[in-house]
Amino acid sequence: MQDYLLIGEITKPQGVQGELKLRPITCDPARFEGMSYAFVEEDGAYRRVNISVRRVGADAIFFRMEGVNSRNDAEEMRGTLLYIDRAHAVELDEDSAFICDLIGLKGVLTDGNEIGELIDVMQPGGNDVYVFKGKRGEVLVPALKSVVVKVDLDAGVMLLDSARMAEVAVYDDED
Repeated sequence: MQDYLLIGEITKPQGVQGELKLRPITCDPARFEGMSYAFVEEDGAYRRVNISVRRVGADAIFFRMEGVNSRNDAEEMRGTLLYIDRAHAVELDEDSAFICDLIGLKGVLTDGNEIGELIDVMQPGGNDVYVFKGKRGEVLVPALKSVVVKVDLDAGVMLLDSARMAEVAVYDDED
């Protein structure tokens, strides 16, 4: 498991006094309200930075970061990724998991067949779509309770209902 979770990417300076615009990488941007620090990665290590969130929008967070006091300082931060440590991440309900914890799970059908390794989770709006890569190429699986029987992070397995997969999964090798 990763110790730090990606929460956003700095996209550009906002104004001339060092304010930054962040593209949130979360399903709930309101999580940024009241946040006082985050982490940036530098040479494989994570450094804590103090922040002050100014405004939270549906698709952008505007904030100040300690040490960023001008537009030039802010411009240097463009493309920087922000993280939160797992200990202070938002708590999930028992039926949820962070995407980074799902990546790498082995997809196994209830009939015992394997479909491959989970390599991506697409979020097109509505239901997420799991992307597995295996012998039959990529397999797209809607993240539905009727399809996903069980997620066992400790065992590294996602159990999928064979009958429902026959109805809803999209396989690379299908014509």
